[in-house]
Amino acid sequence: MNHPEMLKYWLALHRVEKVGGIGFIRLLEAFGSPERVFSAPPEALKAFSGVGAKAAGQIKDFRQWDQVEAELEKAHSLGVTILPCTDPSYPVRLLEIYDFPPLLYVKGELKADETCMAVVGSRAAGIYGRYTAERLSRELALRGVTVVSGLARGIDTAAHRGALAGKGRTIAVLGCGLDVTYPPENGALLQEITRRGAVITEYPFGTPPNASHFPARNRIISGLALGVTVVEATEKSGSLITARLALEQGRDVFAVPGSVDAAGSKGTNRLIKEGAKLVESVDDILEEILPQLERRKPGETGPDALSALKKPTPGPFAMKAGDPEPSMAGPEGRQKTPPTPLSGPEEALLGLLSDIPIPADEIIRASGGKANDVLGLLMGLEIKGAIRQLPGKKFIRKE
Repeated sequence: MNHPEMLKYWLALHRVEKVGGIGFIRLLEAFGSPERVFSAPPEALKAFSGVGAKAAGQIKDFRQWDQVEAELEKAHSLGVTILPCTDPSYPVRLLEIYDFPPLLYVKGELKADETCMAVVGSRAAGIYGRYTAERLSRELALRGVTVVSGLARGIDTAAHRGALAGKGRTIAVLGCGLDVTYPPENGALLQEITRRGAVITEYPFGTPPNASHFPARNRIISGLALGVTVVEATEKSGSLITARLALEQGRDVFAVPGSVDAAGSKGTNRLIKEGAKLVESVDDILEEILPQLERRKPGETGPDALSALKKPTPGPFAMKAGDPEPSMAGPEGRQKTPPTPLSGPEEALLGLLSDIPIPADEIIRASGGKANDVLGLLMGLEIKGAIRQLPGKKFIRKE
């Protein structure tokens, strides 16, 4: 599947602006391959309801073949593998989610089936949060669990470093192209992750780290893993969106408690209040994921990894005896946080919503935007408290 002649059609369809990730998958299901999409008669594309008329026109008028060839050459020169969703090496758990990326750009070794746990949290994490994330990730790595995170400042960085310190594997999921180092201070860490795991993205080379990319990136972080552990998060942290995505994807959600008076613990304490598994040691995670691993067919995990997972750990590492129980109750008379301003695209998308639940597919279609961009904006609006998601991936505007 990774033959350059075949890959160029995948890259070309990936570049068609109005198709988007979900439209790409629908076309793939209908026509069998990107090559057949490009060779399909115009009337067949126009008759297909999975994409709009504009997307069908852009497919037939596609002329960016030189850019596609340049992207293939750049991938070769940088040692990047372009992995279609039909490739046997594509992560099997990622294929389970609703909006899996049709293409992944991979640097390092990405395995099709490995035991992963996502560890995420605040970029502006305190000492307690960073220490906890690093120790948790190190303990997971020592048990043979691959740690997935987003290479961001704060908790993500601590999680990757902890996994490496535990001599284990870690996967960094980026919200930009693989030729863009973000944040810039993590360049050396990125190189080490490449040697000891994988750095992946769904975005083409040269894509900058736009804000709308990170909520969309989060679905991949949770999609790769058996569960998501949130270490430190405010009430409006993007890591809460990752936790919500994990629940939608049928993954477990874990949270490390913190002080009732610390803003950085409000999000994690809320998750625990809403049913997330409270984490005091790595054993709290392992006792939840072990049954899932033991139900799998023999050989899928490997005896060494499974026996390593069962090793006990010495006591709690985060919360000390006598620490207060987590609570969402704040000080009396606490001032409310002022509304977060919306960007222009967010305002425009919000204008399409009302007090009637609307499916994500319909919102994407009505907006005329790319699916991943629209989903990213929806997640941003949810973080800012402007909209609410309902079961069935429907969205409703808040009063």
